[in-house]
Amino acid sequence: MRKFVLLLTFFSAAPLVLTIVLVMILFTSLHHKNGVATLAASNEVVYAALPTSQNTFTEEIVPSDARVETLRQFFAQYKSPLEPYAEKFIIEAEKYDMDFRLLPSIAMQETNLCKKAREGSNNCWGFGVYGGRYTYFETYDQAIEVITKTLATKYRDSHGLVTPEEIQKMYTPSSNGSWAFGVRHFMEKLQ
Repeated sequence: MRKFVLLLTFFSAAPLVLTIVLVMILFTSLHHKNGVATLAASNEVVYAALPTSQNTFTEEIVPSDARVETLRQFFAQYKSPLEPYAEKFIIEAEKYDMDFRLLPSIAMQETNLCKKAREGSNNCWGFGVYGGRYTYFETYDQAIEVITKTLATKYRDSHGLVTPEEIQKMYTPSSNGSWAFGVRHFMEKLQ
């Protein structure tokens, strides 16, 4: 019990002892000049290690467009061959001031993102498919360019058709509204 009391006494006095030591160190380092106490200047040199070149970045940081990643993930989720073209969709949508979600949503509605498109057609949008006619494109790039331009110039600019419900009237006039409903559904998933 006696050891406990001594230990308790020592630890209760420790803050006081520590404070006294700090005041003494501070007092001895003060330099009095013209009645003003200042810290004494030290002639000691302090060195710090400079960072090595291996800790520097050499690449420029460029903000990326989140829409590209949104489309890429959408295409990847459905294992679509359109995944590598995510940026192309954005470029063409920007070029014609179109909603970037429209073309991917039409592709989903028409062919389940190319899974039900005619082999070798590169036409995932059911574009120009009517009365036994089937439109082929040389590449997905070409299809994205042509269809985006057509929707912008012939649908929107010439006829004022912008929403899926409006576009449906010309794109697939025989639909009972299910086409527009599906396109809108996938556009909402891409927000």
